[in-house]
Amino acid sequence: MVFGVILAGGIGSRMGNVEKPKQFLMIGEKPILIHTIEKFYMHDAFEKLIVLCPRQWMEHTKNLVKKYFKEKADHVKVLEGGTSRNETIMNSIDYIEKEYGLDDDTIIVTHDSVRPFLTYRIIEENIKYAREYGACDTVIPATDTIVDSQDGKVISSVPDRAKMYQGQTPQSFGARKLKELYHSLTEEEKKILTDAAKIFVIKGEKVHLVEGEVFNIKITYPYDMRVAESLIQEQKEKK
Repeated sequence: MVFGVILAGGIGSRMGNVEKPKQFLMIGEKPILIHTIEKFYMHDAFEKLIVLCPRQWMEHTKNLVKKYFKEKADHVKVLEGGTSRNETIMNSIDYIEKEYGLDDDTIIVTHDSVRPFLTYRIIEENIKYAREYGACDTVIPATDTIVDSQDGKVISSVPDRAKMYQGQTPQSFGARKLKELYHSLTEEEKKILTDAAKIFVIKGEKVHLVEGEVFNIKITYPYDMRVAESLIQEQKEKK
């Protein structure tokens, strides 16, 4: 079985002085989160879509799901997120294990709630490569030179840009394998995690690359909201 796991636990501190987390802000007359969930609805492979958010926003999220998905709302399960990104993902796996069981064919497609412009093709390839390799990460080639600085003051090295990629989401995994690897990490290893793909890397497991899209942006800053509005308008004009 395949499950969509939408990570909506952020509070949007980099968005500035806004009244709610950024995933609930409106673009194109709908909350960002709803745009993202809709992209998963386009694919019929998912047994369930799981949205994880802060406890204080769970009821609001459930109400949004009911409003926009109506009779299909039961296809979306809203859960409380954890204290970190990876603990949030573990909450989703715990739910899946309890309700459906875990086996080697259980796949989770994890995605940032504030990346509403992912495509059907990206989702399709994530499912394909997660099944084939056990783990995959959506990336795009780095277009800027990447500079490494160990002290934050001077350049330590300039890596070969041809080998550098910018990470996006989805990141997709065999759920049982991810859970086993995560719980085998030491506390020190957990402290250096940036995302779930790094769990596989730390443990020497291969993570296959999925080609992303430049427009698969993460809405983080006020400027991103303006870009997102333009992309939404462009999509409307093409219909």
